[in-house]
Amino acid sequence: MSETTSNQMGPSSFGQGLRDGLPIGLGYFPVSFAFGILASSGGLSWWQASLISLLNLTSAGQFAGLDILLSSGTLMEMAISQVVINIRYSLMSITLSQKVDASVGGYFRYVFPFNVTDEIFGIAATRPSISRSYWRGIRVLPIVGWTLGTLMGALLGSVLPEALMNAMSVMLYAMFIAIIIPICKKEMPVLIACLIAVCLNTLLTYVPFLKNLGLSSAMGVIVCAVLSSLICAVLFPRPMEGGTDES
Repeated sequence: MSETTSNQMGPSSFGQGLRDGLPIGLGYFPVSFAFGILASSGGLSWWQASLISLLNLTSAGQFAGLDILLSSGTLMEMAISQVVINIRYSLMSITLSQKVDASVGGYFRYVFPFNVTDEIFGIAATRPSISRSYWRGIRVLPIVGWTLGTLMGALLGSVLPEALMNAMSVMLYAMFIAIIIPICKKEMPVLIACLIAVCLNTLLTYVPFLKNLGLSSAMGVIVCAVLSSLICAVLFPRPMEGGTDES
């Protein structure tokens, strides 16, 4: 075995994963704190909220699922919302699976996609190869930060000042805006898709006959996101890479 391969599979690889996961874990803490507050205020116990975060680690999916749960939504709404919101993780997992080395084999290939997030994917995708020890390391602190933040939010949400709770409850939306703005500056179709989704959601919220459709807020977001994506897919089609247009 070469020295390079040994270093990738050794303890240093796990340590590198921990270092790469540290800023992610720190960033997850305040957002999951807000989730813990909302879950606790909605009637969930501290252990129920913490278990959700431990087993899911998906910010948008959890907030949407919590909204459906607290509004007594249907299982179909829950299933559709989670598929639409989290389907991107399947594509990320496929991409990362092309980077794994020989140490990732057997049963580990089946659990490898667990805990893939946007931020973990963004860092792991920049590496030339991913070893089993590195993948274990990079997941530790994001899981700890997300779960611990939820636990602290569920336990302390009732004793914190209301102004602080209100501020933390909007952190998720601030994070989404911070993610969307840079790509909207570079990609006009993305900006248009966002604006169409906002307009559609406004119509669903305020137009009387659309309000009477009985869609929950979470399902309304799903409908608006899918419709805006379809509209922009028609208006701004991307040519197939390596392909040629034929009449």
